[in-house]
Amino acid sequence: MYTVGSLFAGIGGIEKGFEEAGAKLSWANEIDSAACITYRKNYNHTLFEGDLNVLISKAKSGEFEFPKVDILTAGFPCQAFSIAGYRKGFNDERGNLFFSIMKMVELIRPKALFLENVKNLRTHDNGRTYKIIRDALDDAEYTFTDFVLNTMEYGGVPQNRERIYILCFDKNLDSLDQDTHENLESILLPDKVLLKTKVRDLLEDRDLEDRYYYNEEHQYYDKLNQAMKNPDTVYQWRRVYVRENQSNVCPTLTANMGTGGHNVPLIRDSKGIRKLTPRECFRLQGFTDDYKLPDALAVSHLYKQAGNSVSVPVVRALADKMLNLMSSRRI
Repeated sequence: MYTVGSLFAGIGGIEKGFEEAGAKLSWANEIDSAACITYRKNYNHTLFEGDLNVLISKAKSGEFEFPKVDILTAGFPCQAFSIAGYRKGFNDERGNLFFSIMKMVELIRPKALFLENVKNLRTHDNGRTYKIIRDALDDAEYTFTDFVLNTMEYGGVPQNRERIYILCFDKNLDSLDQDTHENLESILLPDKVLLKTKVRDLLEDRDLEDRYYYNEEHQYYDKLNQAMKNPDTVYQWRRVYVRENQSNVCPTLTANMGTGGHNVPLIRDSKGIRKLTPRECFRLQGFTDDYKLPDALAVSHLYKQAGNSVSVPVVRALADKMLNLMSSRRI
């Protein structure tokens, strides 16, 4: 069974995908204390809570040791590369965290890497950011295969969420022959999944608290009530207008959707206009209901965690491909 170590683990979405694919989770690292609460509620393996660079420094000095793993995963912070962010790239300390991944590669030399980020990583700074990442992996002697996949097309979940996934293998592995190297893209690309699940299928079947509903006193209520006619799709308040998702799926979930403003996904149900609940947001990321949400955390934390996470079924599809390749080549 192949072992996995995870950086910038968040609440363990990537780990869930690899676990479902049959990998063994060894350890993870996360700095956000609220995310660590949710992580520990769902996993029993070691979670190194704290600043990754501090841990790396301790590892280099012999004070600390990261156990070696077959696969190193990292959904490294994407704000620095996002259209929604400030476009600072490697000038933003969050962008520089990519180089922390490369320090980890040097420390433990995994057989494979699985990286996830926003799709705009390819075009940031006219492609220079992307080139730096690709060159760094090439200098470390890893292959480079990337895909931009949409959750609604490859995860069977009704969310319009495009992300870039980078899959890499150690070029020095004897079992990876030239033919495999040349065909990694076709070998690793998962099949599209027919989207059968509708947003309505993922809504909670219970009476919800009033806090999720917009009453007539809400500043946007009149415009929302006028525009929100379709009960089968998701809407958003976009600063000055109401946007209907014409594909009848949920728009991309974001980390700040629980704070109000224009990122809040809204639906109309039999009781009125309301926000999606945290559980519904987790379902729209492909988490099953046996994934536990801590009662002690404010819903704003849960919304942030759902928005920052990954779409589990997409990760599983890619993990299946990686593990099948590694097994068939006896890596």
